[in-house]
Amino acid sequence: MAKKNIVLIRLVSSAGTGTFYVKRKNPKKQTEKLSFRKYDAKIRKHVEFNEQKIK
Repeated sequence: MAKKNIVLIRLVSSAGTGTFYVKRKNPKKQTEKLSFRKYDAKIRKHVEFNEQKIK
């Protein structure tokens, strides 16, 4: 059976609030780290979310 190509990553808020989103990524096609501008509910603003490993 083939190995799965998709891994789960964690997008952590750059504001330091601890808010995070979980996203799927294919590391063979998407080699650079992901970065999105998403909503942080704790500070009620849109901020930059950066990729980190899920522990």
